[in-house]
Amino acid sequence: MGTTEISKMRKIAGWVIAGLLTGLFAFSAAGKLALHPEQMEQLKLGDWRIIIAIGEITSALLFLVPRTNIYGTILLSAYMGGAIIIHMTGGLSIVMPTVVLVFIWLGGFVRNPELIKR
Repeated sequence: MGTTEISKMRKIAGWVIAGLLTGLFAFSAAGKLALHPEQMEQLKLGDWRIIIAIGEITSALLFLVPRTNIYGTILLSAYMGGAIIIHMTGGLSIVMPTVVLVFIWLGGFVRNPELIKR
């Protein structure tokens, strides 16, 4: 009985984390596409904003789907690593991208416990 409850709680926690992160990345991609494209210009990434937004959405959807969650975890980790570098070189705080990266890995481990065993 205890194992089923933990498994069910783990599944719920995984879906909550994945849903919140997917929403965050969808909102971020919308900002790149329509809401605040000038921010990408300030970071000297204006020419890449559409490609970055498409990559962001694709990675978030891969993260959301259980069958492709591991691929989404890897892609979003790489994306956030790039965001941290851009923030560092631009003199911006790295706190937010680092926190998001931690939640990506938390979600990855919750949904794929075999990642810890490898």
